[in-house]
Amino acid sequence: MVLLLAVLSGCAGVGATPAAGNGNGNGNGNGNGTKPAGAITVFAAASLKQAFTELARTFEAQYPGTTVTLSFAGSSDLASQISQGAPADVFASADTANMKKVQDAGLADGTPEDFATNTLAIAVPPGNPAGVASLKDLARPGIKLVTCASQVPCGAAAAKVAAAAGLTLNPVSEENAVTDVLGKVASGEADAGLVYGTDIKAAGTRVAGIQFPESGSAVNTYPVVGVAGGRNKPTAQAFVDLVTGPEGQRVLAAAGFGPANAGSGSK
Repeated sequence: MVLLLAVLSGCAGVGATPAAGNGNGNGNGNGNGTKPAGAITVFAAASLKQAFTELARTFEAQYPGTTVTLSFAGSSDLASQISQGAPADVFASADTANMKKVQDAGLADGTPEDFATNTLAIAVPPGNPAGVASLKDLARPGIKLVTCASQVPCGAAAAKVAAAAGLTLNPVSEENAVTDVLGKVASGEADAGLVYGTDIKAAGTRVAGIQFPESGSAVNTYPVVGVAGGRNKPTAQAFVDLVTGPEGQRVLAAAGFGPANAGSGSK
């Protein structure tokens, strides 16, 4: 069964819940002839929650007897936890900078594979009471803006798009995960938040989204890799293969992610 774990700080705050398989496996193996079996723990950026929950169900249906535990949080938190010895078999980051931290620590099992891209959009509460229409509106006096913290990929991207537009943003709060930003907007605690377009799509009617042209100056590339200290490397590699293969790409595209080759390097 798929398990969703809340991990330390910056998490999306989900409890452990079971999920049944959906039978949509893509037939990918792990490339070494070993049939996936047993349990794995996947550390994934908070923005991947919807897509990876579906892919975990697919994986368990494709390989009966496997169990995927999903832990979502900000990529910087996850990288730190892996470096401190947290038990993980797969790491999927929302940027290449935090993946590089894991690589530099000698904790990546092989070369990370880029599997998706994402760009920012402006999330506003339903009805857009503050009348936000563009990126420059986020710098208006009195606007309660929420962003990710600078060490989190969505925060680094926010700083980059602001610089590209020549704007100084003064958020009233900086969060450790993009899902926390979205939550403050949805609850009405903020007039606007800078989040990924995929998060706005997943939120449905809880928020409204505003696209802005400057978002193209900060395209985040998402890499995935097995963790060197993982206890179930064949099954971890099979999950990586699913994410990077046709079925994974279909699910990610449906969630609003762009293809990996649309990225522009480390963010």
